[in-house]
Amino acid sequence: MLDELPMTALVEARSMLGDRAIHLRMLLPPYPALGCGILRALRVGEHDDRVEIVAGYEAYERIE
Repeated sequence: MLDELPMTALVEARSMLGDRAIHLRMLLPPYPALGCGILRALRVGEHDDRVEIVAGYEAYERIE
């Protein structure tokens, strides 16, 4: 099931995981920015007793 999660909306990915413990990390640009579009699960892996998700937005808008 974990191989179906990358690139799905984070809300859908979390729903598919049910009650499993999740460790969420955000992939961010190296400059101040606002996330635009859908927040997606980019990478998903299983570590010990939890699922690790690296999430990011579809695009970012630089802010000054």
